[in-house]
Amino acid sequence: MAKKIDKYSRRGVRTSYASTVIGISLVLFMIGLIIGGVLGIQEFEKQVKESIKADVFFNSDLNDADIKLIEIELQQWPEFSEVYFVSPERAMADFQGVGTSKDNMLQLLDGDNPLPPTVVFSPVEKLANKKGMDLITEKIMETFVGEIDEVSYDVNSVKDVNMGFQQFVYLLLGVALLLVIIAVAMINNTIRLALYSKRFTIKTQQLVGAKGSFIRRPFLFQAVLQGVFSSIIGMFILVSVFYASNNVFDTFEITFSQNSFIILASCLLVLGIFITVLSTLFALNKYLRMSLDDLYS
Repeated sequence: MAKKIDKYSRRGVRTSYASTVIGISLVLFMIGLIIGGVLGIQEFEKQVKESIKADVFFNSDLNDADIKLIEIELQQWPEFSEVYFVSPERAMADFQGVGTSKDNMLQLLDGDNPLPPTVVFSPVEKLANKKGMDLITEKIMETFVGEIDEVSYDVNSVKDVNMGFQQFVYLLLGVALLLVIIAVAMINNTIRLALYSKRFTIKTQQLVGAKGSFIRRPFLFQAVLQGVFSSIIGMFILVSVFYASNNVFDTFEITFSQNSFIILASCLLVLGIFITVLSTLFALNKYLRMSLDDLYS
């Protein structure tokens, strides 16, 4: 009879631990979706910002060879993610791409191509804003005095790109913070219920003289293991969802750089361990402070 009771007791404990790990894993999965969304937006934001174009117009007395030398020098600057030369012929071909016929354009202009040669550049992400573009413009004009006529870019587009992404990231971070608060409350309640069956064991150890640190040690170690396992399961579910989404939606693809993936996995691991350890510590302290009579209530 005693063996049966012990068997059912161990089975109940294992079931309790399994349900706790599953519950924490699902919560971490939801948090991972938000963190992954923020990281994905940042990757997309970098691509959009570095696709901003600016044109460098030269004085009319410069020939193509001089312009090519300037292009080569600009390609060495760390402020740019891309620099390339646009000839008058290529600029005219771009007009064709927006619906303007090259032949009609040349006929209207008596066969002359009025488009000047330019160098087009895209800034690196951290300089893809109004202040950064102004600094780049100032540096170019000071470096190539008498050679550069103008640096032109769409100011409104630069402002809109930065403002739009900032608002969206703030929104996701707000949702993530709210979700973390809810997650802590849910996980704390789950762990408290799991430790409820151990309350008499905890109090018995305390009554025979065991110190609080000695009583807490195995429970905190177990909490760390629960956090690690929950993080691994949550990350596995998250990667599976991302992979399935990429296969289901042809026009929608979720991609992460290696650094972003490491950050995402690290965040889930740290959150999983932190929340489980903190919740376990609070629950243990509660039972350690309770009197023996209160354990029966």
